[in-house]
Amino acid sequence: MPPRISLALAIHNHQPVGNFGWVFAEVFEKAYAPMIDAIERHPRVRLSLHYTGPLLTWLVAERPDVLERLRALVSRDQVEILGGGFYEPVLASLPERDRIGQLARMADELESMFGRRPRGAWLAERVWEPDLPTSLVASGYEWTILDDAHFRAAAIPEEDLWGPYTTEDQGHLLRVFGTEQGLRYRIPFREVNEVIEYLRAHATEAGDRVGTMGDDGEKFGSWPTTWEHCWGEGRWVERFFEALEANEDWLTTTTPSAWLADHAPIGRVYVPTGSYAEMGEWALPPEESPVFSELLHRAQDNGRPEARWLRGAFWRNFQVKYREINDLHKQMLRVSEAVDAMPDGPDRDLATDHLYQGQCNDCYWHGLFGGIYISHMRLATYEHLIAAEDLADTAAGSLVATESRDLDMDGVDEIRLADEGQVVTVDLDGGGGIGGWDVRAVRHALTAVMRRRPEAYHETLRRFEAAGSRVGGDGSEGEDAAASIHGVVRVKEPGLAVRLVYDRYERRSGLIRALGPEVSADDWAQARVPDLGDAVDGTFTLVELAQGRLVTRRDATIAGSTVRVTRTLTLGGDRRAPTLTLEVELEHRDGGPLDARIGLEWSTTMLGGGGNPAAWWEVAGGRTGHDAAGTATGLSTIAQGNDDMGVSVTTTTDAPADAWWAPIETITNSEGGFERVYQGSGLLLSWPVRLAAGERWSRTVRHVVATTRDRAADAR
Repeated sequence: MPPRISLALAIHNHQPVGNFGWVFAEVFEKAYAPMIDAIERHPRVRLSLHYTGPLLTWLVAERPDVLERLRALVSRDQVEILGGGFYEPVLASLPERDRIGQLARMADELESMFGRRPRGAWLAERVWEPDLPTSLVASGYEWTILDDAHFRAAAIPEEDLWGPYTTEDQGHLLRVFGTEQGLRYRIPFREVNEVIEYLRAHATEAGDRVGTMGDDGEKFGSWPTTWEHCWGEGRWVERFFEALEANEDWLTTTTPSAWLADHAPIGRVYVPTGSYAEMGEWALPPEESPVFSELLHRAQDNGRPEARWLRGAFWRNFQVKYREINDLHKQMLRVSEAVDAMPDGPDRDLATDHLYQGQCNDCYWHGLFGGIYISHMRLATYEHLIAAEDLADTAAGSLVATESRDLDMDGVDEIRLADEGQVVTVDLDGGGGIGGWDVRAVRHALTAVMRRRPEAYHETLRRFEAAGSRVGGDGSEGEDAAASIHGVVRVKEPGLAVRLVYDRYERRSGLIRALGPEVSADDWAQARVPDLGDAVDGTFTLVELAQGRLVTRRDATIAGSTVRVTRTLTLGGDRRAPTLTLEVELEHRDGGPLDARIGLEWSTTMLGGGGNPAAWWEVAGGRTGHDAAGTATGLSTIAQGNDDMGVSVTTTTDAPADAWWAPIETITNSEGGFERVYQGSGLLLSWPVRLAAGERWSRTVRHVVATTRDRAADAR
């Protein structure tokens, strides 16, 4: 009998909460459906499949026949379905009650759909923390799959990854399989015969080895160039399955649960916190990431054994790297606490589902395959958190609330003002600006706009464009390009490097800008000039906090003069038409005459990217797209809105202003290449101000929100 070995393939299929329906359909046709077809054509090939909750929900609504086909594959023991958190959260980022809730929800749904309760759990982005066994085992799961990087960090050599290990937390035993690096690099990017020979080289007389490869299903047809390679002329998957069947006398395909039924784990492991290698690199600060990347790749290229100990940052560092991610995460935690306090019943069930959707992982990090910069998914995540909070506040009778509380967990209190129509949070140590402005009726996070900031990959873009190329990396669009997707450089339009703009402060709203009289609208839009003072991002002190009213103050320095800045924020209106008014007063306290352009800056999003005709600015009765730029003088009223979302905001001033508005666009990288991504729009209402010592100046800006629907009422 020849040496034998087993292969356990696990294919993870995911689409995020809030992604476009056409994306679900396109990826289904390119990657998910062809894989099911191939599995059906090769009944002797066994493997595991994982479908996340958003994708399962879409399949139920749009492709119910596929679920019947999967049920047949499960019933004949050809396919094992993996569980996990239903809406694909990073479990480590959740309170324990939500970990258990998400895991149990998935297990219940899968048992209902396929007749079997899952034994294995897929971990979103393979983010691991050592206490996860407690949550997984308590939810009925027996095993999971991690990357080779996790095991290297636990001092397990690559050659010892041919079988499962045990780990535990507080006595809760979990089996852990490790994706073998050689298989991950080869499937599906190297020649089929090379994969087969690699497995043959690791076979043993006892047949006691299993090679595990758990990876994204999108790499089998959805990533750039992979459809032709996997299903088109390359026919890689078909040829691979044929080869597996042709070599089944020594090469057995299996599933992790089937393997565990007949084989004991090969060792014990305690895995430190981690994810896949690239995630650790992405979580580093932008100035550190290229240093780490160069060091790691140089060590790997030189065959240095020490390379196995090189690790990037902790996944939670995204909450340090991006203020917006931290705000989102801490809002999720507050909403979870509020939902947990609700009495049992339909409203609690609905709020819990919204909460769980708001925990979908994609907007809690940023890297090549997802992230907080994807505007429509960021707004969808907030939408569900706003819906859950609205239900919880209604149940608790706390729609109207005023509190000073450490909202972002930085050790300093922020302010939360809420009424029937809106929730507003104010960062005292961030220019006294509005960090969040949620419109309850339409569940819209009006000020959820990303800051334009340096990213490590921006230097890659600059070098790439300087070389005058459109596709880079290994220079190929074929098999090798697919294999090295992390290193290939593509751009979706030329000249992106010159569009790189970086904000000097966080993108909050209601910020006080002090600019030189010579500054132009384009200077402002492109962040070319700094402020003349520190009111834009300095710390304000709390003067008065009452229901629907907040007064803060700072003795700021503006153009060398000491100016006392007082901000009064007032909430009003009702659920369908909330209002927000900001009054700013400057008192010249010391120094020479002040001569500056003083403005109130607002950063808002109406999902206006790509020339969306539903999103608009309205000035003097004329409308333009919300991603357009413009200026007006002597303006007292400007409006913006999105007709599809059913929301508009009319802004008025107590004195005619110079109005500048412009899109806020970031340059981000994805598997499809570098591209401009619309994050929102900036609006500056400004006035020339000249003050001598002892003089005062004030302005008031009032926003009136109008909504055409109440989504909470619609759902009842």
